[in-house]
Amino acid sequence: MLIRIQGGRVVDPTAARDGVGDVWVEDGRVVAPSERTPDRTVDATGCVVMAGGVEVHSHIAGGNVITSRLLLPDLYVSETAPNGHPFAHAGGAAAWIGAAYAKMGYTTAVEPAMPPTHALATQLELADIPLLDRGALAVMGNDDQLLQLLREGESRDAVRDLVALNVAQSRALGVKCINAGGASAFKDGVLKLSLDDEIPVYGLSTRKIMGSLLDAVEEIGVPHPLHVHCNNLGLPGADDSFVETLEAAEGRRIHFAHAQFYAYGAADPANPGTGGFRSAARRIIDAMHANPHATLDIGQVVFGQTVTVSMDILRQFGGRKGANPKKWVLNAGDAEGGGVVPFLYKPRGPTSSLQWAIGLEIMLLSNEPERTILTTDHPNGGPFTAYPRIIHLLMDKEERDREIATLPKVVHERSSLPEIEREYSFSEIAELTRSGPAKLLGLADRGHLRDGARADIAVYREDKNRTAMFASAKLVLKDGVAIVEDGEIVNWHVGRSLSLVVESDKAMERRADAYLQDRFGQGLDSFTVPDAAFPEAEVFEDVACRA
Repeated sequence: MLIRIQGGRVVDPTAARDGVGDVWVEDGRVVAPSERTPDRTVDATGCVVMAGGVEVHSHIAGGNVITSRLLLPDLYVSETAPNGHPFAHAGGAAAWIGAAYAKMGYTTAVEPAMPPTHALATQLELADIPLLDRGALAVMGNDDQLLQLLREGESRDAVRDLVALNVAQSRALGVKCINAGGASAFKDGVLKLSLDDEIPVYGLSTRKIMGSLLDAVEEIGVPHPLHVHCNNLGLPGADDSFVETLEAAEGRRIHFAHAQFYAYGAADPANPGTGGFRSAARRIIDAMHANPHATLDIGQVVFGQTVTVSMDILRQFGGRKGANPKKWVLNAGDAEGGGVVPFLYKPRGPTSSLQWAIGLEIMLLSNEPERTILTTDHPNGGPFTAYPRIIHLLMDKEERDREIATLPKVVHERSSLPEIEREYSFSEIAELTRSGPAKLLGLADRGHLRDGARADIAVYREDKNRTAMFASAKLVLKDGVAIVEDGEIVNWHVGRSLSLVVESDKAMERRADAYLQDRFGQGLDSFTVPDAAFPEAEVFEDVACRA
């Protein structure tokens, strides 16, 4: 079917394109303009045409997600979320998540925290999400087999082979480490961990573990850099952890998750345990500008009720006292620990307001939106459905000022947000939400509208109210098929699960099988994600590693 999207403002920063024009689609791909009569013509006059949105970090599947729904079944009917919270829709969660993303013009989403031993359950849950292509990142850095290899001084090749095996058997799209060594240290009574602190039993440090994973990801050729959740998330002085971790990468590619939660400088550096925190957004951005091998996503805070989910058990244990409502679940089991802690970001509360300001500040100070990706760390900073409002605040200084005027004076005193005049352009929004995330994940077939691109396309009616504009797309195509028209789902299209093509070492397979048999009484086959687990309609699309 030949489709012509005609007369819209086409925004594609990868082609330096921002002006009225057409986009042609055939057989699920963007094609060059044709002399043939199209089978369908879409009148996009007065509209903005972009590639489909790409989500790099959203907790939409897995054990902690399920636990959070059991812990807070009433979240979706709370007064703070009258239209429903995407995290609480047990039973209809998969359809709701797919629809909520699609209506905003998003066509790809990645779950960032999949322990390889739990990969099959996570992948099955992801496969239930319609309308989107989706993938997941394999979490390593606290698993006993890896830490044993490092403690025993095994070669870099052995570590690389174990990482490759975990990626292959879990059908992952990349690798993530979460407070590397922290879950293990917690079991021995450690409550705070920094980059060079010794992890009991193993005699390792976060620096050593993370460095081994950075090397392995490079040697395997994983397109996405190691996805890093640093030590000391959310604490005053966390900016030191961010900068030290960036320096520890020593020029290797690295991606920082939810950087807003690290942009907290101690209000009194001489006494970091007192006086709360101040914005360190400028320090974070200056460090990023000086290190072009690094990228980050934001973790923007959104006012209202949410629930925090994380495998960083040190942070979740520390945050349990602030649970609102006062109930929580922690798991210090095998490999990655974790926890679920409800949290309320109080509208006009001093701490929440400063967090809200810092996330916007990071984005507005960045001169490279493609390296500064929009996320809320859903649901930790708030639901992903807040993206349209966040985009509005980035594009409209007057709207920001109106919001800031309702907030406590701490926003003026401890952040530079009120003084920032910058307004994002449509092209910069496309970098922040389309081309940047796609490049980061190594998905060369999306995030742009050049010939040959996957026909994942969003058409928005241009509106000064950017919240309304980006909340409800006029038209969304997925693989050239219309899935949203006038803000409503019209076709429950089945997307793909994305995974890397990685060959695993046979000797490491045997070692891992023996290890798993000893630890769980089940071998490698029990933890591998097989094709046979999925219906015929489900397709795993392989993504090549870098040459």
